[in-house]
Amino acid sequence: MMATMPGSATRPTSGWASGGWTAGAAGAAGFAANGCAEGAGEAPGAADGWRAPYRCCALCPRGCGADRIAGEVGACAAPERAFVARAALHHWEEPPISGQAGSGIIFLSFCTLGCSYCQNAAIARGGGGAPATPEQIAGFCLDLQAQGALNINLVTPTHYAPTLRRAVALARAEGLCLPVLWNTSGYETVRAVRENRGTVDAYLADFKYADGRLALALSGAGDYPKRALAALHAMVEEAGPVRFDEYDGQERLVGGVVVRHLLLPGHLDDSKRVVALVHDELGSAVRLSLMNQYTPVLATRADQGDAQARAVLAQHPELARTVTETEYEELLDFADSLGIDDYYYQQGGTALESFIPEF
Repeated sequence: MMATMPGSATRPTSGWASGGWTAGAAGAAGFAANGCAEGAGEAPGAADGWRAPYRCCALCPRGCGADRIAGEVGACAAPERAFVARAALHHWEEPPISGQAGSGIIFLSFCTLGCSYCQNAAIARGGGGAPATPEQIAGFCLDLQAQGALNINLVTPTHYAPTLRRAVALARAEGLCLPVLWNTSGYETVRAVRENRGTVDAYLADFKYADGRLALALSGAGDYPKRALAALHAMVEEAGPVRFDEYDGQERLVGGVVVRHLLLPGHLDDSKRVVALVHDELGSAVRLSLMNQYTPVLATRADQGDAQARAVLAQHPELARTVTETEYEELLDFADSLGIDDYYYQQGGTALESFIPEF
């Protein structure tokens, strides 16, 4: 779900590198030469009933049961009406996601996790964005397609899944022909993944923690490793192997699962456990993306007098700094030692607040 950032000029256009990258077969994902998905343009399902999951919300593993239609908010603090913080071309993802033209990214406000170190806290906690109907979100998708986007990239979408599925159906009925990516924290239920069938072409899924105690301390979700692993298996079953095509001369992700892991300062051992777990469980069925872009926004917020940030840093002072080059290189070396030769990694200065999008 974390929007990734460019590195130095040593990697043209993207700032990403990929170890031993081998692209999948072009055209293998069921997209026609013009980028249209097979069956695109079919009428969406019946309008009645799509809002029903909001009546007793169990869209994420927290299963809070809030009646969002009646105005209640649950663990994510999100109302029923979707809030969109940004819809624009985005150039800071992995190469086959952003390409030259950019990914058609749609940032949703609020979040089911609430990570204490979140660089997008301004929207994850509901402080930004504007309300949007499914029809308006469908319009955003079509506008992004008209601007030349490689895909539609829905960021932090889980708590608005019914709205987004409805929006994608409406957009496809009006001519949307781009792959749809579900850019998620990984904190999903298996049922939610299954219900995305027919809407989502590829997943960009975080796998943040292997240690439930660390997940509880930093994201308030001690069940994260178990939930994320089960969801990841479901994503692979639904989206299939990683696949690419060529779109306007650019390699483009059109299917499968990219698993992102953000190395946190001082927590290299847990990152190694994540890499080993994902590799042991799924091997080459997913593509790993190992990120070094942790930005110590907690330190900035603490300096500005944020009491909550100060409390987190009192317990986890390591989060006040960036990841060291030594830590990151050790993680990459560990991935290499496991025989993982197809993965993304970052180069150059990625941990800069100037790379955080304006919402």
